[in-house]
Amino acid sequence: MEEVADHLDHGLQIVFIGFNPSIRSGELGHHYANPRNNFWRILHQSGLTPRLYDASEDGELLKLGYGFTNIVARPTVGIEDITREEYKQGRELLRAKLELYRPQIACFVGKGVYTEFSRRSKAGWGFQEGVTPVVDGVREFVAPSSSGLVRMPLPEIVGIYRQLSEFVAENGE
Repeated sequence: MEEVADHLDHGLQIVFIGFNPSIRSGELGHHYANPRNNFWRILHQSGLTPRLYDASEDGELLKLGYGFTNIVARPTVGIEDITREEYKQGRELLRAKLELYRPQIACFVGKGVYTEFSRRSKAGWGFQEGVTPVVDGVREFVAPSSSGLVRMPLPEIVGIYRQLSEFVAENGE
């Protein structure tokens, strides 16, 4: 199955980083394409996007200053299918991408994505204050996974993403 292409560029405000694409995303070639994934609803409800986007429009978010990548590029049914070696290679590749593109914020869509990347055992929601970022100059933000399997109520998830929306509104260009 094909990998889902990154949407990255220089000067982005936020790069959203997932574990890896779902099988549905791999089939369609777009980020967060599984209809049970709440990612696009969360972005809209939190104020990060002016309207509800569809996964097929993921490349359009570059115009808003948002990019997409994953710690592992291979689509799988679940994260339990990702190997330790894939994580190791993914950490190196992700670090190189962040060093090259230097977004203002790396938003990790799920605590597990952040802990895999940073090798830290714990993380709180939101901006990771008081820790040295993995990539100097790139602020780290940890958000809940948007998977439909997450048990946290959607309004609570949206509230955490709203912190990003407020930061963009206050610090945007």
